[in-house]
Amino acid sequence: MSALLQSQLQEGILHLQLQRPDAYNALSLELMDALLNTLQQQMDNPDLRVVVISGSGRGFCAGHDLRQLTAQDEPAYHQQTFNRCAELMQAIVNFPLPVIASVHGVATAAGCQLVASCDLAICADSARFATPGVNIGLFCSTPMVALSRSLQSKHAMELLLTGELIDAERAAMMGLVNWVVAEAELVSATQAKAALIAGKSRATLQLGKAAYRRQQALPLAQAYQLCSQTMVENLQLADAKEGIDAFLHKRPPQWQHR
Repeated sequence: MSALLQSQLQEGILHLQLQRPDAYNALSLELMDALLNTLQQQMDNPDLRVVVISGSGRGFCAGHDLRQLTAQDEPAYHQQTFNRCAELMQAIVNFPLPVIASVHGVATAAGCQLVASCDLAICADSARFATPGVNIGLFCSTPMVALSRSLQSKHAMELLLTGELIDAERAAMMGLVNWVVAEAELVSATQAKAALIAGKSRATLQLGKAAYRRQQALPLAQAYQLCSQTMVENLQLADAKEGIDAFLHKRPPQWQHR
């Protein structure tokens, strides 16, 4: 385990906590490597059901490490950094199981991108979000990719063009986060949502997330064709047969995760 990332798998939930509190968990190249490597190592873990990403210290994530970026004024290094960020965000989107962002404090720039890239997000009522690059002459172009796919166009453009901080309630209204809870309840509320998902069939979660991502890019008729076939495949799973039988006989299902 990297000193930059705390990793713990418990009861089907992989908790990943960013460990750069003195830098508001800014995404250095090393931290992105640690997060990406851990996701790649865990993706086939049969005991895993859901991933939770959180930050340590005073905030979730302040985006890219600008000190690191400007210390090496070389386009090749900058390209390496943004390529790694793109690889990380795509790894989260394409991760076979659900990924939840648990947000406190600030989530700005690439930190906001990280939230938008996760399947679900829960935040403290004191959390704040922004893509403030425009304020320093550096438009948040890579965060724009995640925001434009997660939010309505005008909401994404509001964040990108104004650079202003928004509060937790407005983030929820925009669809950037799913749930807003009292700060003191963030850990327990995150655990409750993660445990709810972890109690489902891994096979069903994996099939469903993959189908959701694939159908998003398709025209309506093709999306229905894909998802109809997915339903057919889903019905062949042992867990679907078990789940339906359990429902009909009013008993808890016993998942085999296959």
